[in-house]
Amino acid sequence: MNIKEASEWASQYLGKSVTPSNISYLIQYGRVKKIGENGKTQISKKELAEYYKSYNGKRELEWKDQLGNDLNWALSFDQYKEAETTKHVHRLHPYKGKFIPQLVEYFLDNHTDKFKKEIYFHKGDIILDPFCGSGTTLVQANELGMHAVGIDISAFNAQISNCKITKFDLADVQNEINRITKLLKNFLANSHTVEFEAKLLKALYEFNNEYFPVPEYKYKVKRREIDENKYGAEKEKLFLPTFKKLVKEYNVKLLDENPKSFLEKWYSHHIRNEIDFVFNEIKKIKNTETKRIISVILSRTIRSCRATTHADLATLVEPIATTYYCSKHGKICKPLFSILKWWKTYTKDTINRLSVFNKKYRTQTSQYCLVGDGQTIDVLEKLEKNKPDLAKLVKKQKINGIFSSPPYVGLIDYHEQHAYAYDLFGFKRQDNLEIGRMAFGQGREAKENYVKGISAVLNNCKKYLAKDYNVFLVANDKWGLYPKIAENAGMKIVNQFKRPVLNRTEKDKGAYSEIIFHLKEK
Repeated sequence: MNIKEASEWASQYLGKSVTPSNISYLIQYGRVKKIGENGKTQISKKELAEYYKSYNGKRELEWKDQLGNDLNWALSFDQYKEAETTKHVHRLHPYKGKFIPQLVEYFLDNHTDKFKKEIYFHKGDIILDPFCGSGTTLVQANELGMHAVGIDISAFNAQISNCKITKFDLADVQNEINRITKLLKNFLANSHTVEFEAKLLKALYEFNNEYFPVPEYKYKVKRREIDENKYGAEKEKLFLPTFKKLVKEYNVKLLDENPKSFLEKWYSHHIRNEIDFVFNEIKKIKNTETKRIISVILSRTIRSCRATTHADLATLVEPIATTYYCSKHGKICKPLFSILKWWKTYTKDTINRLSVFNKKYRTQTSQYCLVGDGQTIDVLEKLEKNKPDLAKLVKKQKINGIFSSPPYVGLIDYHEQHAYAYDLFGFKRQDNLEIGRMAFGQGREAKENYVKGISAVLNNCKKYLAKDYNVFLVANDKWGLYPKIAENAGMKIVNQFKRPVLNRTEKDKGAYSEIIFHLKEK
């Protein structure tokens, strides 16, 4: 079959849309073999069927065997493509540990099904997320015509959240982006970085075409005709002299030998100079909101420019300053030596995402994320200072309920994942106030403190809730802590929805589930 025929056949076979680009992906990454030359590409129907049989439906059965038959597969949202789970402003900035918007929407919207048998929230209601993270609940509340209040201990998290729901003057944002981009290009014209990268990319292109042909190489790796680790290490060593020669020729400064900060440890000298240059230009912006969103764009840019392998971008291991074999892309890759490419990509992407949200999804409702400790924060006092209109609403009608995903015990370092932003922007770090802090581990004392912390947040938030409130907490409660948390907060668990988590950012792709606990007043 050709690619178009394959997409039509696969769509019918799987009972869901499979586009030609989906089929091209399978060819590109060696899942199925390409037959014929470009323009006349075909694939074997038998091989495509074998690929889908090895995966389609099998995972659901295997996971239910491992995690229990109470696993609600409808809440896997496996019918959605990544572009839909990261729609519009949800991908303004990476954030480890966020839930997908469809999960929030499922519980907030006005539909019912055999699992969700009643409607819990309505248009005009106020939703609270005391562990706001990157603001997914706030955005979905806006989309559904609801108001929302977020709370987060991290000032940077609050900035990401508030940028997602702020209605910016996009013409002003674009003008400032154009100004800074032009100045950055002029700044780079005075260095040899661009010329160095151009020569390095050309050398890599020729080398990878010879030793890692696409898609033949990945196809052979998938079928174990090539030992990827051994072959990759050999070719990495083979290319290294070319890299070193170019570094010497252009006098490129790599990483500092004795770094004193996150930025010094994970960024080359050239990239740090560019970051400082752009940041200094951002400081000159007069419009506060424009300054805030362009700062988030810079943060997103520099996150992608850390001196690490592509495979370790989500969880940093060790800084890397040379070319390396990349298991993610199946070829020799390089660290970055300039932020220009990603800056241009993310400025364009951000304007597009904000525009789409404004035109198709935004409602005339109010949302805001407060910076503070959910255990002690005075929500009304903080709202009156930062968002008076929302403070009036909360006073008038109270908050109808909570939808939130509390941190897990000792799993994610929420401040450290954005250490580059804290270093650059000077936000005050509040690591010591994180509930379930990674540094405290997962021992008995850590679990006890976690129960106390989450319980304290719920008790503090209850004073702002309406009488017949609904609380939904998303958690992988493998230690059975939430019944105690509910008891401490004077609440009862009235229902549990157990869902498979299919698309995790971690490398562990094993069977994994989480529970959405539905709590009400005891």
